[in-house]
Amino acid sequence: MKFLRNLLAAILGTLIAFGIAFMFFLIIATIAGSAEQPIIVKDNSILEIAFDQPLKDYGGKYKFTDLDYQFEEYNGVNNVLFAIKNAAEDHKIKGISIHSSFLTTGAATTKSIRDAILEFKESGKFVYAYGDMYMQKDYYLASVADSVFLNPTGTLDFRGLSSEVLFFKELQENSGIKMEVIRHGKYKSAVEPFLSNTMSPENRQQISELLLSVWDTYLEDIGESRSMTKQELNTYADNLATRTPELALENNFVDGLAYMDQYISSIKQQLGLSSDQDLDHINILDYAEYASKILKKKENDRIAIIYAQGEIGYGKGNDNYIGQDIMFKSLKKAREDERIKAIVLRINSPGGMAITSDIIWREIQVTKEIKPVIISMGDLAASGGYYMAVAGDKIFAEPSTITGSIGVFATIPNVSNLAENWGINAEQVNTNKNSTAYSVFEPASEDFKDYMKTGIEDFYQTFLKKVAQGRSMSISEVDAVAQGRVWTGEQALEKGLVDEIGGLDDAIQYAVSSTGISTYSIENYPVYETSIEELLRGLSGFGFAQTKEELLKEELGEEFYKVMQQLKAVGTKKGVQARLPFEITIH
Repeated sequence: MKFLRNLLAAILGTLIAFGIAFMFFLIIATIAGSAEQPIIVKDNSILEIAFDQPLKDYGGKYKFTDLDYQFEEYNGVNNVLFAIKNAAEDHKIKGISIHSSFLTTGAATTKSIRDAILEFKESGKFVYAYGDMYMQKDYYLASVADSVFLNPTGTLDFRGLSSEVLFFKELQENSGIKMEVIRHGKYKSAVEPFLSNTMSPENRQQISELLLSVWDTYLEDIGESRSMTKQELNTYADNLATRTPELALENNFVDGLAYMDQYISSIKQQLGLSSDQDLDHINILDYAEYASKILKKKENDRIAIIYAQGEIGYGKGNDNYIGQDIMFKSLKKAREDERIKAIVLRINSPGGMAITSDIIWREIQVTKEIKPVIISMGDLAASGGYYMAVAGDKIFAEPSTITGSIGVFATIPNVSNLAENWGINAEQVNTNKNSTAYSVFEPASEDFKDYMKTGIEDFYQTFLKKVAQGRSMSISEVDAVAQGRVWTGEQALEKGLVDEIGGLDDAIQYAVSSTGISTYSIENYPVYETSIEELLRGLSGFGFAQTKEELLKEELGEEFYKVMQQLKAVGTKKGVQARLPFEITIH
């Protein structure tokens, strides 16, 4: 029996070794074959704007430390905006075709792409848009086009914005698993779903005002492009006046109903092509790679853009979360490079670990003593993301950026009721009075709650002081707009939390003007470091770890998967959190 067990163990070990060797070979083969054919842009081409994958602010530079191999991805918003800007001057690009459905970008990112297309139109080149199904965000982007087309049996959704928040108080009572909550800020409602079964008036107020602010931006831009007033657009939304393709055409939301072949024929006609001639088009992400590799110039004077994207965690950091290590490296490298004259810190984060936010805040302070640091906010720069932002010299935000959320909370899971129901008893042995700070199997004591509250209050006061220092406000002035309250970029400007409304390019231009340079090139950071070992363990965020996620989505469905992720995320948050006060999806 022992011989058989050893034999099976040896066979299993051999199979695992072969599996690892095969994966290693596959990775090496992939890297070796990554030298693709150069992208060619043909004369008389159309730039096709269609996104079949989520866009991050920054595609990223990646380095395998154990292979001395480095590569760059060109699928970031930064690459897309650069590509659209260059397409306006590229004689090979004759126009733009927007064909994007189910956009996953945030409202601020969508506006930045829309604004870039609007600027492209100043070149005199045409912009067309086509959709089988326009969701509201899809239509917001498409409405910038000279002509908008809809499939004759398609749909155009235009009804106003909404958001749904899930509450788990009864679930906790029924399951015996609850979250102990300590917070500061009457608007810090990330924890509200664990305390109540209904939405508080304060939370309803802030979500309502946030939605109205984003909706107002939609109405203003769509109205300008389609020659309609905000009042008209709101009436159409209330009456569902685009519920059929015919109504969408009748009410001036689209310029024509057409099938794809008819749409292509109209573009050919615009280009002066006959029906039997091929239409050459290039996808925006392919053109972004082409523009970045071929059209970008390297000047001696440079502006560094450092991207801080994702939740704020603790440690190394990668393309999915912000860690202090990678931010340290990026800021240090940028400030010590004499060619770099100014730094733009692009923040797209809902916040996260308070201690990491403070560590990065300090490093920004050190950096701006040497070079200007300009802040550009993306879709999110809330709580810990805003904490970092106030260290900069000047803050730019998009109108629909979600920011503010100056507040702090902590959540700790507790299973004492479940343990009692199942007959589980936990006993502690201590050397000192407070040796057992907390046990998930025991109800949280008042001493523990007081201890945690002291830490929460202390960090909230630190947060207020940092904001007051960075924004030249008094503590009481900051507290009046704090309490965990979330603001859009437009609202934040009114409250003095940001300096100007503008996108990444506006922040870059300000950085350039503040240094007095005339010509410059862009240097992007960070460089995300990984290794074959990390890749095999699925820790690097390059793809293996996605298999389980996709499987769970398929088995549970999108909505139940989101609920599971929210519950799991709360359980994994360590320490004091400076984070966006709710999970919000705008529909």
